[in-house]
Amino acid sequence: MAKPIACRRIYEQTSTDHGEVSVRVLVDRVWPEGIRRGGAPFDEWLRDVAPSAELQGWFGHDPLRFGEFRRRYLGELGDPVHRRAAARLRELAEHSSLTLLTATQDMGHSHVAVLAEWLADPDGRDARRPDADRPEFGRVDAGARPPGWRAAVSAAVTNLNPGALAFVMGTGIVSTALYVNDAGTASAALLWVALAGFVVLVPAYGWRLLRRRERFVADLLGPRAFAFLTLAISSNVLAARLAPDGRTAVAGAFLAFGALGWLLLDYGIPLALITTLKRGPSLDQVNGTWFLWAVGSESLALAAASLDRVSPSHVLSVLAVLCWAIGLMQYLLTAAIVLARLLARPVQPEGLMTSVWIFMGAAAIAVLAAVRLIALPPGGTLLSRPVILGSSVILWAFSSWLIPLLLALGVWRHALRRIPLHYDLGWWNLVFPIGMYAVATHELGRATGTSWMTTMGHWEVWVAAAVWAVVFTAMLAAMLRRRPTTAHGSAAGTGQAARP
Repeated sequence: MAKPIACRRIYEQTSTDHGEVSVRVLVDRVWPEGIRRGGAPFDEWLRDVAPSAELQGWFGHDPLRFGEFRRRYLGELGDPVHRRAAARLRELAEHSSLTLLTATQDMGHSHVAVLAEWLADPDGRDARRPDADRPEFGRVDAGARPPGWRAAVSAAVTNLNPGALAFVMGTGIVSTALYVNDAGTASAALLWVALAGFVVLVPAYGWRLLRRRERFVADLLGPRAFAFLTLAISSNVLAARLAPDGRTAVAGAFLAFGALGWLLLDYGIPLALITTLKRGPSLDQVNGTWFLWAVGSESLALAAASLDRVSPSHVLSVLAVLCWAIGLMQYLLTAAIVLARLLARPVQPEGLMTSVWIFMGAAAIAVLAAVRLIALPPGGTLLSRPVILGSSVILWAFSSWLIPLLLALGVWRHALRRIPLHYDLGWWNLVFPIGMYAVATHELGRATGTSWMTTMGHWEVWVAAAVWAVVFTAMLAAMLRRRPTTAHGSAAGTGQAARP
């Protein structure tokens, strides 16, 4: 007879369940607020059985996302990170009555409900139901044929991160940094890498919109919605890089694509978040990707000003200065919201992502766009040059002040709280701000005639290139590690899903 499984909030001080003594197991990743470490009301804490921080952040406790969350979480239970804790939990369930404890309020739409279902169905019987899109909880069918490359590509596109084009953004801006540093060959190589990434990823976004519209819309209404702006930003970054090479036609095409994407997303995402009723009113959903709202406007200003320098146009100059001003206001508004989130609400190390570095990157791109504006012919901008230059110096000083703070948060997260370092897409959110800050420092020093700032920017460019090389190598290593798993079909057997 199967042992009973109960789900309780940890704040319910109950010692027995189902009329018998029950083993009480905390299955949350973080320690619950208000519970003292000494004499905690549970027998064991299996933190590694909880969903990954990335998956939990994507879910955001949105009941409309629970079906997809359930599918992804069941897949995670079969991966190496969760496997040992999941096996321990199943062992406890087989030998005694079990109570799963959590601090989550809506337990019906939480990982605890999924765990209870998973424990109650050890043979994966529900997975064979024709109406169920479920993995078989770690079982491997020895007779199953390994999935082909088409299935692998389809799965990758289906689970495509909304911010996947951060790779193109980071690569493109480091290419620009090397260009201003007179490293033409290395700059050209990275430019081709960025263009290849853009050509591959943009159609993947379109395929996902057409074939997986429900998931696409769910992401568009969730905490990561602003990550979709990487579609427009990456195009504008490429336009700004191509313009100095004299490739005005290609740069103009990228600028047009970026302007259209900005027009649709810069208005569409706030409108969707304001008008939808499918989200929880929680400040905890605010994250560093919200700064992409300002980065989108500043990237358009940067691309328009860069193209206007080689192909003068009154329309481009007006577009550049207007978008620069809009982006500046968006940055100030977003900074207030994000700081309120960081200072007024508890921050768990698992939830502090590399996207917080966009806080600095958004200020740096405003500096670079301002430098491009003051290089335009006199009378080409609506604002006086002293106003633009003064604003850029203030923004550069603030972005410089942010760097030690962001580094300290990284030390707290990884060195003190021992969150392991492993590659994920979010590391490109680190590459872009570092590269942007290096270019902004170098160009601001050149525009103001400040030699020490130009020299500082020169060395920062090589730091940005080194960071890009490390992250790119880590990305390739992660791809190679996943390749044998797909080739032997074990990913299909375990139901492992791509992380959000």
